Amino acid sequence: MKRRIASSLLTAALLACSLASAPAQTPQFKISSDTGETQAQFAKRTEWWRQDKFGLFIHWGIYDIANEDHRNADPDKLGEWSLVYNQTPVAEYEKYAPQFNPTQFSAKEWVGLAKAAGMKYVVFTAKHHDGFCLFDSKLTDYTIVKATPFHRDPLKELAEECKKQGMKLCIYYSYMDWRHPDYLPRRPWDKRPTDGASLDKYTDYAEGQLRELLTNYGKVSILWFDGGWEHPPADERALEIMKLVRKLQPGILIDDRMYPAGDYATPEQSIPANAMPNGRLWEACMTTVTAHNLHWSYAWTDHDFKPTSDLVRKVADIAGKGGNFLLDIGPDSHGVIRPEDITHLREVGAWMKVNGESIYGVTKSPFRRLPFAGSCTQKGDTLYLHVSEWPASGLTVLGLKTPIKKAYALATRQALATAVLPDGTLAIQKPDKIDPSSTVIVLKCAGLPDVDVTKAPLSPEADGYKLSVLDADLYGDLMDVEKVGGEPNVGEWIHTTDKVCWTIAVPEAKTGKYHISMEYSCPPDCVGTDFEVSAGEGPGETVQSVTKEGTGDWYTYHTMTLDNPITLTPGTKILRIQPKTMPHYAFINLRKVVLTPANP
Repeated sequence: MKRRIASSLLTAALLACSLASAPAQTPQFKISSDTGETQAQFAKRTEWWRQDKFGLFIHWGIYDIANEDHRNADPDKLGEWSLVYNQTPVAEYEKYAPQFNPTQFSAKEWVGLAKAAGMKYVVFTAKHHDGFCLFDSKLTDYTIVKATPFHRDPLKELAEECKKQGMKLCIYYSYMDWRHPDYLPRRPWDKRPTDGASLDKYTDYAEGQLRELLTNYGKVSILWFDGGWEHPPADERALEIMKLVRKLQPGILIDDRMYPAGDYATPEQSIPANAMPNGRLWEACMTTVTAHNLHWSYAWTDHDFKPTSDLVRKVADIAGKGGNFLLDIGPDSHGVIRPEDITHLREVGAWMKVNGESIYGVTKSPFRRLPFAGSCTQKGDTLYLHVSEWPASGLTVLGLKTPIKKAYALATRQALATAVLPDGTLAIQKPDKIDPSSTVIVLKCAGLPDVDVTKAPLSPEADGYKLSVLDADLYGDLMDVEKVGGEPNVGEWIHTTDKVCWTIAVPEAKTGKYHISMEYSCPPDCVGTDFEVSAGEGPGETVQSVTKEGTGDWYTYHTMTLDNPITLTPGTKILRIQPKTMPHYAFINLRKVVLTPANP
């Protein structure tokens, strides 16, 4: 695992940014371009996935042998990428296979743990980037059945156990293969000859293995591709592979790491700031250990586990943004799951048993933002407020126009009083029992919740506006908020129709001209994009500019100040940044925008 990369004017601006205040009766989705499906067909095929919300990811393989004697204390050289981190010759790495004998592996226990955690599907690494197969492939001897003393097929056992326990089986398969003689490019230190090597021949091999995986293990609900980023999709015959997969398993879901459209996006080790644009389905994949530990598989140096409260809050946050949560564990080479993982997953499951109604089958929050630490999910006429920390000033929500029929704490069913304040804010009574992970408050509305999204605009500070991408609304096919270097940024900004918007409040006392500065990254080969910054509609409220300087690469950030200021007039405005002409393949990565008064 690793990856690359309320005036009429306001109403017009909101429509331009697709900010509907009323909930849609029929969900609209970004559909994969390789299916030819209608909206209704896509909705039916993905219904189970949108209902289930929570799955278990399992990274497991012969790379775990590198942990056995604890001599390798460098945490950067352990885990599923250990072959690369240590620049291990393939012949040396292959010696791990005869040492791999996971006699304590139990499919019943692994699937049972996922079920106890409240998860509904299991994604298992059938083949990772090292090329070793954890299934019985007839196309290579480099498998757990033939090359290890274990001589069993764990994928078959997991498939049987998933069927018994009512879990959905999903398979991870890496197109990238560091060992296969036909896979190119080789790692820089790999001195094996490349004469006769052919990516086409390798793709034939990969297609053969996919046929095995999708015909020998019963129903497969997801094919979780990885490692497809080293080549253009045409070179990998990606569309051909997609059609083969869908032919073999017509109802299957496919991620975006082989063919970029895919059925859903897969942000890694991060949660997007908002729902994906255009109804794009997404699934955040994250580890139970903190991200700085680097590893998806077992590593004996990883001791910094995310606490149960953090995992619970992530489940709720992701569901509140319309996504699924794929939580990863790494069993050791004996087949043992770490006790910390077992404890935390069971604790998450205990919370889900009580509060699962607020996660399974929900849709994203109708609110732009919430005035408390937590999230919100929706199911028809019902809102679920997930409160991480009860606000000292009391729990409120802004902009909810639909009357409340009743409110109660989900865990205890305690009825709670509500009151609508003079400014329209809804105040909610504090329950007697507060959950330290997340307290769920149920609001039964008198109809589908209607939310005025203009009720929570960003207010100016004393020295202007500081606009984080975490508060932005993104509108673009592939745009996402990612974290590079620990700070969030908007990435995948690749179309002139893509835009980033903030809703801001401009009090009478704060009107006037503002200098615009943007913290951005841009390699030299993407310099020259014309773009505009606008605030609402009307003369003098749009500034045209162009990227003039590169920052070196996508990971190095500079600040550019636009030549001309922008004028902000009173009211609630939509500040929008949008490229107009894009002569190269991308615009910029954006971290934040600062508006500073021109005449303080």
